[in-house]
Amino acid sequence: MAEPAVHIALNAQLLCGRATYRSAGIHQYIDSLLKHLPAAGPEFRFTVFVGEGQPQMQPERTTVRRTRLPTIRPAVRIAWEQLVQPFELARARPDLLHSLAFVSPVAARCPAVVTVYDLSFKLYPERFLPAQRLYLSAFTGYSCRRARRVIAISESTRADLVRVLGLPPGKVDVAYPGVQPEFYPRSSAECAAFRAAQGLPERYILYLGTLEPRKNLGTLLRAFREVARDQRDLHLVLAGAKGWLYADLFRLAQELDLAERVHFPGYIAAEALPLWYNSAEAFAYPSSYEGFGLPVIEALACGRPVVTSDVSSLPEAGGTAAIRVSPGDPAALAQALRQALAAEQRARVEGPAHAARFTWEATAAQTVAAYRRALAGSGHGDERRQPSASY
Repeated sequence: MAEPAVHIALNAQLLCGRATYRSAGIHQYIDSLLKHLPAAGPEFRFTVFVGEGQPQMQPERTTVRRTRLPTIRPAVRIAWEQLVQPFELARARPDLLHSLAFVSPVAARCPAVVTVYDLSFKLYPERFLPAQRLYLSAFTGYSCRRARRVIAISESTRADLVRVLGLPPGKVDVAYPGVQPEFYPRSSAECAAFRAAQGLPERYILYLGTLEPRKNLGTLLRAFREVARDQRDLHLVLAGAKGWLYADLFRLAQELDLAERVHFPGYIAAEALPLWYNSAEAFAYPSSYEGFGLPVIEALACGRPVVTSDVSSLPEAGGTAAIRVSPGDPAALAQALRQALAAEQRARVEGPAHAARFTWEATAAQTVAAYRRALAGSGHGDERRQPSASY
């Protein structure tokens, strides 16, 4: 008789079913990872715990358990994670739990793997709402110390986990995000038609991401004002859903007299993203801290000149294909934007070549390797240490 498949449970409550800031970075990572996990780990079967989201996984090897609780609300999700999830795990009896976002239930008895995207709540606590900061601060370190393996989404986050939480370096694996195949350079005619259909200006610099303090958009507005003084037809598009503490950003645009040249289109549906990137003259992502910075490699894959910061994980995301500056220097950022606006030809060659190194197939393979390491001590898997991929 064939040996039963190893059973992996996944907490995917942050897999979102609606267009909000929660359907941005972490949702994208979870959604894309789940699609590729079955192919990467043929010896596994999966139980996925979700709220509104719908995992796109092979049905013959996947059981979806959906809660009726509105876990899109943070307080409800926390209650589900800590009070309901242990009972769900007792029913499912997995060999391993993968907590896909920071925290495992304290009362769970099965071995665990935890994915941590960044430690911004530790490093920049003033930029978080108190309840959110307290939960992540209290439970992430505890979950990581109890877990058999911890997955970081960049070497920078891995280093933070070791430095800030005191985790042993050998306990932390890296599983970089990937780029979807639809991100590639488009023709000038297609981009012109898209701008006309969307009512976009002919020339614009794009930012795409959640509107929140650590994205450093105040510095971007000040830098854009300097560039816009001698480029009268240039606009700035700050695209993305409202996150938290964003009201000051709208006030600053007014104070800098940029209301007519700065646009806030809100959340952008995933299927439209490639044309938003392609139709911009340059992409700016001056964040002060990121676990990885997926928009950077998406813009590079589209052949766009990219300006980003020289801190945290952003040098990993941008490589030598992006222009990097200090996040706190508006004058340096303005100069970098001018450089990017003149770098069209180089970007169309170097950007896609760099972005091609990041695939979701590789993300899933690196994740499955972490599962095998975690299971090695419980009678499953291979005890041989496999090195994390690096870029």
